[in-house]
Amino acid sequence: MSAVLMLTGCANNGAGAAPGTGDADGKVTLNFWTFWGSETRRPVIEKMIADFNASQDRIVVKHTYVPFSDIWTKNLAAIAAGNPPDVIVNDINGTALRAHKNQNLNLSQFLQQDPSLKDRFYPELWKSVMYKDEPYALPFNTDTRMMFYNKQAFREAGLDPEKFPQTWAELAEVAEKLDKKNGDQYERIGYAPQYGGFQWDVLMTNFDGGTGFFDKNGQPAVNTPAKLEALQYVKSYADRIGAKNLDQFKAGFGNNQSNPFITGKVAIWPEAVTFQTQLRDYGKGLDYGIAPIPEKAPGAGHLSVGGGFVLEIPRGAKHPAEAFEFMKYLTDTGPQTHWAQKNFDNVANKAASNDPQLQSDPVYQAAVENLKVTKLYPTPLHAPDYKNLIQPQVDAAINGEMDPKAALDQAQADVENLIKQNTGGE
Repeated sequence: MSAVLMLTGCANNGAGAAPGTGDADGKVTLNFWTFWGSETRRPVIEKMIADFNASQDRIVVKHTYVPFSDIWTKNLAAIAAGNPPDVIVNDINGTALRAHKNQNLNLSQFLQQDPSLKDRFYPELWKSVMYKDEPYALPFNTDTRMMFYNKQAFREAGLDPEKFPQTWAELAEVAEKLDKKNGDQYERIGYAPQYGGFQWDVLMTNFDGGTGFFDKNGQPAVNTPAKLEALQYVKSYADRIGAKNLDQFKAGFGNNQSNPFITGKVAIWPEAVTFQTQLRDYGKGLDYGIAPIPEKAPGAGHLSVGGGFVLEIPRGAKHPAEAFEFMKYLTDTGPQTHWAQKNFDNVANKAASNDPQLQSDPVYQAAVENLKVTKLYPTPLHAPDYKNLIQPQVDAAINGEMDPKAALDQAQADVENLIKQNTGGE
């Protein structure tokens, strides 16, 4: 409760508010919570807030920055105390779970007045904000995972820098050629699934034709033959390079200019395409390319995984109609284009994504194109922590402590048991 009161006080005294905004008689004041406090993102969102405030004379929006590690916990406390923000940025994959728990507002009443609004968003994103066929958020931005690779390292290894491996089997061959060793010590690792912005979980869905860890009927699909094949593929790198070597090498990794891809320690780095901003700021002179995730076999599909964030009205918010008007503004083409241009972010608005200036950048163009093969996986309602049950079994298999099939069988049983516990055995 004290944390909630502190946040409320912060909002009331104007801390974190957009420049030029303030309370005014007869106007509705909205408190907007985000975790965008960086030097890059905070000025962008506050410019968008200031533009909205200047665009009309009925609503004043104030911005409250809450650190990423705290924002959603504090939102739940504020909801419980009856004093939530009017609008909050939240995780897209958890939208339905929050609706199931009655933590966010059903937006159907507002969509009835503007039923075409949903058409501005990518269908996969709109599907992710639905619960029982009704919307509980507006998509704001998204992302997609791709493969960044060092073209100079490709040349050194005698590989064509304009030809990235198409299949996982081809990638394994290329990765070994890209390894650079000094005696028993690795100076550069070509590629290892244990490194980068996605690991075993994305490979498993890719190998399994896009099926996540739950099938279309909501049943656990952890120990499928395709996911076993993916786990064995991940383990093959640990077997070749050595799990100890992988861990020791990873211990020297850092962020920003010390990122192992930027420093040349890893030649192929899987990551969300927003990694481009890090390369822009810290990878001056780095000759790199970007390519879709490999496919299991020719024609299987370069299937990727995405995430992103939404705008929500927490349950108990005092001004839902005005909050929705602000959310509509932030997801319109102009503000979405501004956000994308400044942050190199995949935005939810289709028209903004296809802005000519953005499309002139080959990396951004590739990211938008990759959205066509990108799937989102909403958090399952009755097993939100399922990955915490799978991770230990996967680690045991990769480290050679457990047979891969036995590991996935155990993970499957653990997730099934979790669902039984959460549904009372139904």
